[in-house]
Order: sequence, then structure tokens, then C-alpha cells
Amino acid sequence: MKVLFVCTGNICRSPMGELMFPLFFHDDSIVTDSAGVQGLVDSPIDPSSARLMRADGIDPSAFRSKRLTPQLAMGSDLILCFTEHQRAKIVELAPRIRSHTFLLTDFADLCDYCAKNGLIEGDTLEERLDSVLANASLVRPMLPPVHDIDDPYRKDFPAFETAHQQIGEAFATIAAALEPAKGAHAG
Repeated sequence: MKVLFVCTGNICRSPMGELMFPLFFHDDSIVTDSAGVQGLVDSPIDPSSARLMRADGIDPSAFRSKRLTPQLAMGSDLILCFTEHQRAKIVELAPRIRSHTFLLTDFADLCDYCAKNGLIEGDTLEERLDSVLANASLVRPMLPPVHDIDDPYRKDFPAFETAHQQIGEAFATIAAALEPAKGAHAG
């Protein structure tokens, strides 16, 4: 299962998503990647994001940014982005991936709702994820309004810490819903 994280430049939020997500899921079938809707090409992760990744025990030195392409989007099972504007750009670029593209915070709310209402089924992580996606259009009206994770680019370190915290909280919610026995450990 391929999970793609998309932000604007692919140097701040989406690299954190790509690198942090595996910490919350101990499943070798998950492959993470990231890109930017206006992605810089072959740039390293922002120094502030890198600092946070190192604090999480992740070596970000090999990371290099890339621009989102239709092929990259279509080759993904789930796309998680950080703003409504990014979601619109992704869907414009690859319309067929619309039903698998979510704001990270919205997807966390969706997973939480499905878990609390007994809508998640399956023995594998991929089957449970598929059941969430199958219920998304029906459940969406019951969810709180979507909210962006603000871009920390060119801001002080506390803005990066806030984005990092919001990403981690969303991942913990998703993991608790999709892997309830494992999600509680992450945080």
C-alpha cells in the first residue's frame, strides 16, 4: 500500500509525513513517499523539519524533494495533503484519485469516526483502510469542518513544531483507528 504525502514545496510538511508515518504503523506493506504541488526538485528537507526528524530518531539526510506528477498520484493508494488548496491542485492534476485524496486532519477524523461507529472491517491494515475509503462519502457530512495544517516555510521554529505536533496527532488518531492494538504506543 502506497501512501503519498503532498504539500506545496515538498521540503517542510510532506517530508515530515513521509518520514514519520512508518513510526505509527509496523506493517511492511506500507510504502510512503512525498511530493509538492509546486515541488522544488532535488532539494533537501528544510533544516527545521530535519531537526524535528532527528529528534524523532529519523535520519532525514537522504531525502530529496520532487514535484507531483499525474503518474505519481495515480500510483498511490492514499494521498494525504495539508490544505484544501493542495487537495484541489492534486484532484486537478489527477481527477481519478479524488476519492483517495484527503487533508491529513480530515482523514484522521474520518478514521476516528469509522472506528467509533464500527465501520472498519478487515484483517489486514490494507483491508481496514479500504473499508474507511469505502465509507468516506457517506461519513463526510458527519465530520467536523476540515482544517489545514499551516505551512511553516520561512517561519520561526515554533511554526515547524506546531506542524510537527499536528501531523503526529493525526497519525496517532489514524493508527488508533486502523491498528487499535498498536496505535496507542505511538505518540
